[in-house]
Amino acid sequence: MNSTSLDLDINFPLFSKKNKSFSKKPQKSHTDIPIQNSQIPNEQHQQIEKQTPDCKNETSSTSTFADLGLSEWGIKTCSELGMKKPTEVQRYCIPKILAGNDVLGIAKTGTGKTATFALPILHRLAEDPYGVFALVVTPTRELAFQLAEQFRALGSSLHIRCAVIIGGMDMITQSKALMQRPHVVITTPGRIKVLLEDNPDVPPVFSRTKFLVLDEADRVLDVGFEEELRVIFKCLPKKRQTLLFSATMTDDLTALLELSSNKAFFFEAHEGLHTVESLRQQYITVPEHVKDVYLRYILSKMEDMSVRSVIIFFSEYRTCHRLALMLEELDFKVAELNSMIPQSLRQASVHRFKSGKVPILLATGVVERGLDIPMVDLVILYDVPRDPVEYVHRAGRTARAGREGLVLSIVSGNDVDLLHGIEATLGKQMEKFECKEKEVVADMTKVTKARRVANMKMLDDGFEDRVKARKKQKLADKNQKRNRAQVL
Repeated sequence: MNSTSLDLDINFPLFSKKNKSFSKKPQKSHTDIPIQNSQIPNEQHQQIEKQTPDCKNETSSTSTFADLGLSEWGIKTCSELGMKKPTEVQRYCIPKILAGNDVLGIAKTGTGKTATFALPILHRLAEDPYGVFALVVTPTRELAFQLAEQFRALGSSLHIRCAVIIGGMDMITQSKALMQRPHVVITTPGRIKVLLEDNPDVPPVFSRTKFLVLDEADRVLDVGFEEELRVIFKCLPKKRQTLLFSATMTDDLTALLELSSNKAFFFEAHEGLHTVESLRQQYITVPEHVKDVYLRYILSKMEDMSVRSVIIFFSEYRTCHRLALMLEELDFKVAELNSMIPQSLRQASVHRFKSGKVPILLATGVVERGLDIPMVDLVILYDVPRDPVEYVHRAGRTARAGREGLVLSIVSGNDVDLLHGIEATLGKQMEKFECKEKEVVADMTKVTKARRVANMKMLDDGFEDRVKARKKQKLADKNQKRNRAQVL
């Protein structure tokens, strides 16, 4: 097999792998990209229209939502929500979606990708209202709730009915909600798979679905969701529009677009990884064993830095939980968000942070994608991400919608090499964060005591027991998948 061919699964081509994606060279104008794959019949070959804007010529655009082909009620809704003019991704993709194209949109975080697919879906829904009209698949529970809020806001004049189908909630209630045939279903891959397989009344609900949306599509198309997506695609009609949106490009996205049954449009706002210009990027180098001491110091300077709210990212939920307990012991008001927390408490944490009741949110990767909290002034990376893509997404929680923001990486040990790798990928050199060492050391005793209290509370609150139970369940699920694959 040559280097540009797809390893095609005839029954389910979604995860066809390309060893080489099409040209990454900047393209300043519309280009038709022919599919060159001998495994796909000639009559199924599609032309992919690609658009990468020329920043020098695009900045003067004065287009409005009225120019995009939206209904009057849609234009009015945008105005009422303070959306004065369309962003780049909206300006290029909305007309293509309205024209019936499959669309892949790659744009930075905070550029209005949700409205880009929600507005044309609602436009078509208003013409022929029924349910389930659209299925939206997203990788995290928090994103699912946020997408539902945005659909309801944009479709307020239509009295749109949305159902959020995610893990951690009652499945019988969710099945009943689907039987009511809401206009839009927003789901995470795992839970909808279970409902589709376990309840024979659920698959017919999606027999007339017109739109499939994969939000944060690069994550949804990760091989870990392959089995879930096979089940989802099997219940959907072949005659539909597929819309993929993400902040980062992957070969899986390219492969899926090339196998589109409709005319496909690919919009890429930029080549490679980028952060917005309004984002300041800094680092602080510290010894590993006193990272929490430096964290306490940085948070104590929030007022001096004019920081109203901060998200602190961790690579492990255990560290996230321990630091949340420690900071509470040090009298900081914090909310915690990670996959070990029950769903009701996860929602409560997001609400408390978004409403301003607590200024500090400690989180793992569950909020690095798409979650729109506009007033985040500072992002602290307690652990330097190993992947520059992960860095870009986490940094993207601040400096949104043209606002300024700061991302601060706490660097220790081998993290220096990771930081240099991120700098090389982004083509930017980070500034050093200045701190007064004497003030840092002055709090060491207080932090050490709080650390001990936090460790004892972790033993008392059953956190480690929940971790063990989670690992046991994951192992059982993995074995079940392996056994099922062997049978097939």
